[in-house]
Amino acid sequence: MEGIYALELIQKGKRIDGRKFDEFRTIEITTNAISTAEGSARVKIGETEVVAGVKIGVGTPFPDTPNKGILVVNTEFTPLASPEFESGPPGENAIELSRIVDRGIRESDTIELEKLCLVEGEKVFSTFVDIHIINHQGNLQDAAALACVAALKNAMLPKLENDKIVRGEHDKPLPVVFTPINVTVSKVGENFILDPNYEEEKNLDSKLSISVRNDDNVCALQKQGRKEIKFEDVEKMLDMAIEKSKELRKLV
Repeated sequence: MEGIYALELIQKGKRIDGRKFDEFRTIEITTNAISTAEGSARVKIGETEVVAGVKIGVGTPFPDTPNKGILVVNTEFTPLASPEFESGPPGENAIELSRIVDRGIRESDTIELEKLCLVEGEKVFSTFVDIHIINHQGNLQDAAALACVAALKNAMLPKLENDKIVRGEHDKPLPVVFTPINVTVSKVGENFILDPNYEEEKNLDSKLSISVRNDDNVCALQKQGRKEIKFEDVEKMLDMAIEKSKELRKLV
């Protein structure tokens, strides 16, 4: 019933919690939330809560990028976060969320991966970002991406001794040079809304996750939803995302 009520309000130009269409819920970011990680962040957008942790190891580079470090993003949906989630291996939604976050980080050149090379073709730092959904109340894409960026920005490279990592001792910050912000613009009928809550998400026709770099360049897009998006609508959605990204970037 709340989902239907949320739809009726949107059709009247209103939202169930009184926000404007381009307004996010209250955002809280706490860094260094996990003491055992090289970097971490907890992000709350309204009641939606996500934790991201960065773990750095030493590995072998990919054959096509022998002089670059490795970045891997994984997401875990636990049943505690939502009755929709099930135990077991990552499902389709978890994999898609990981790809959205990973693409935004990778395509924006957030990390100078060349600086993570230890021995070209043989040894590099491997950066693993694990995203855990604590509470799902809508807009996981933006919350997860924000947590990932915040965690990377406060991550430290571990100290090496005899080519082995010394846990608990750090050498220097992870070489992060850009702060990409993911803004998902959702479409309901002819209306565009930002940061839909759980009830509003049940009524979305489609949505476009847009990753924006510091220089306002759009570096990644991901369309979701059952209905198509017109070209002229894409332009409006891009403008909304670019403008909102400036506001969100100030938080990290």
